[in-house]
Amino acid sequence: MSPEIDLSVSLLNHTFRNPVIPAAGPNVGSGEMIRRSAEGGAGGLLAKTISSVAAPVPRPNMVRVGKDSLLNTELWSEYAPERWFESEYGIAQAAAREYGLPLIASIGYTAEDLSTLGPRLQKIGIDMIEYSIHYLDTTRLLETARALRDAVTIPVIAKLSSHAGDLGEIAKVLDPYVDGFTCINSFGPTLTIDINKVTPPMGSKYGYGWLSGAAIKPMAVRSVFEVARVTDKPVIGVGGVTCGEDVIEFFMAGASLVEVCTAAILKGPGVYGRIAQETGQWLSTHGYSRLEDVRGLYLNKFREGQPVVTEVELTARVDESRCNACSVCGKVCQFDALSAPLKQIARVDVSKCSACGLCVSVCPFDALELVRR
Repeated sequence: MSPEIDLSVSLLNHTFRNPVIPAAGPNVGSGEMIRRSAEGGAGGLLAKTISSVAAPVPRPNMVRVGKDSLLNTELWSEYAPERWFESEYGIAQAAAREYGLPLIASIGYTAEDLSTLGPRLQKIGIDMIEYSIHYLDTTRLLETARALRDAVTIPVIAKLSSHAGDLGEIAKVLDPYVDGFTCINSFGPTLTIDINKVTPPMGSKYGYGWLSGAAIKPMAVRSVFEVARVTDKPVIGVGGVTCGEDVIEFFMAGASLVEVCTAAILKGPGVYGRIAQETGQWLSTHGYSRLEDVRGLYLNKFREGQPVVTEVELTARVDESRCNACSVCGKVCQFDALSAPLKQIARVDVSKCSACGLCVSVCPFDALELVRR
């Protein structure tokens, strides 16, 4: 990475050394685990969500889905809040001081929980509070937001969940009471079945779990964009960040930071630093010197949408100098417009091409593009 690249982020009067921080989850389930996040290169620190009581976490509660996703029934911290205040936050704060990083606490879920826990967090010197709306219905959104805002003066960030409804509308409702937003929490509930045993891998009542990781990234990016369209307050993106290009994508949609959970669980705490380094490499390769140069590029370009074309005005075109004759494009074309026998340069029948764009997205050599007919 070029030494000129500036990966630091200024957010709510705090400086993060890079844009990649932990998301609240098993990856930061103790003070020591939070310390390992700092050692692994995180740009800031965040602790697992606590509530007024320890969570009754089902066992087992996590299973990998595909390569880079998880199903979980983790709930919030299985430690009582007193343990966090007596030891875990102290360990986390020591790590934050040692590495010069902001520390965010995460809390939930009722107005009483927030108004009780919030002031205690502020008193011990926590820098910001992220609170989750994950288990709230629409009637309790304002109640909890007001309760926490009235209880603390440090920055408050609302973590939104996709199942709560239109996140842009929810953000507008919460905007007067919060200083920023996080999008999104895990998605669900969902179900996966071990078909050989006819059992769920999860210990919850019906085997349900919440989906996180790469599978929900498009939903998370859309959610960041939806919220960033309606507020000038910072938005933190979370959901499926596994590499530097994911960070860039979230930033272009309007994010100011990203959080990582699933990738850190599956690949270890060193993933924070790796993703940050890859982000810097992408910026350098593409001629940017800082993250702010790419933040909001998509948001500003498509804030009001784009013209929707339903006529077939385009066609696929093969760049023969790039085509590696792999035949992948021919296999996915549903309209018989691509002739791509193995070891032969692909050919397009313009009269049959529907301009769907799928072939362009699957070509591993960037040999296809959509052009005017």
